Amino acid sequence: MKTLVLTAHPDLSTSRINRKWFEIFAETDGITLLDLTRLGGPTLSFNVAEQQDFLLAHDRIVFQFPLYWYSAPPVLKAWMDQVLTYGFAYGPSGTKLAGKELLLATSTGGPEDSYHAGGYNNFSMDELLKPFQQTALLTGMTYLRPFVFHGAAVASDEDVIASQTALLTHVQDPELSPIIKKARLDKMLEEDAKLAARVSA
Repeated sequence: MKTLVLTAHPDLSTSRINRKWFEIFAETDGITLLDLTRLGGPTLSFNVAEQQDFLLAHDRIVFQFPLYWYSAPPVLKAWMDQVLTYGFAYGPSGTKLAGKELLLATSTGGPEDSYHAGGYNNFSMDELLKPFQQTALLTGMTYLRPFVFHGAAVASDEDVIASQTALLTHVQDPELSPIIKKARLDKMLEEDAKLAARVSA
């Protein structure tokens, strides 16, 4: 499995969480890492053909970003607007991303218990990230369970360091795919049924 990580932070040098994530990705074999802010420059303009080639060459696509106003920073939106084009990512012949996986790695300033019904952010992260899930569905990609680090505003240095290992384990987990998980579960149930049939016989 080839993994492409697209880091979308306005200024990694000022980041506590996403900079550490970027660093651990950079040290890991088998991961292609792109800093979208550096690539896009002040105008947030991307070489579309080059970026599409990166997507085609990888199996698991990771969007890494801090949650900004319940969405992603402008640089990721600009990249999506320019790179996920009609005829490539969607439309009658836009099936180039079909079968690939999309995974989000994001950080929030607020604590986890604020992202629930009844919390001061009102909605769960699954609800807030639905536009990305719909993007995956539209492009034929498999949407994977996101990695979310809550409470970045008050996280200790130890928490930040621990998040590096947790993130890397999550991103490299081959069984994140619900398709693979369901197939394994179906096989287990089938084997249990066969065993039960032999016992009853």
